[in-house]
Amino acid sequence: MDNINRILVVSRMTRHCQKAVHYGVSLARQYQVELVVLHVEHNPFGIKGWNLPLVSLEEDYKKLLQDAKQDLDSIIAEEITAGLPIRELIKSGEPTREILQVIEDEKIDLLVLLAHEEWHLEHFLFGRSNRELVRKMPCSILLVKKEPEPVDF
Repeated sequence: MDNINRILVVSRMTRHCQKAVHYGVSLARQYQVELVVLHVEHNPFGIKGWNLPLVSLEEDYKKLLQDAKQDLDSIIAEEITAGLPIRELIKSGEPTREILQVIEDEKIDLLVLLAHEEWHLEHFLFGRSNRELVRKMPCSILLVKKEPEPVDF
């Protein structure tokens, strides 16, 4: 088995991604390795040819990303203060391509990302498919299951 020297956590900048970041932090501590947290900015509203009135949805999406990024930043800052080497990368573009490029550039040994059910809206908003990543993955991968949403009766 190869050694794990660098771990990459992909953040979809949602609150659910905090769990994936916590797994990445835990593994990085255990193996005493560098942790890289990647945020891929994907603009689903920049698709040419769309003439839909999505201003409200676009603003809600930006607010969702901003709030989640603040939460993730506080987690990362706390771990850096505790001495864990964490680097944060922000890339813009097609998410699968950007993730694969970072894995190659940073010589990543383990990818940690959220396992989830992709619905059409989520696929539109976040623009990537775990299925596509798994097929093209040049390193090992850990899929973190998110907590189920509470059901109100």
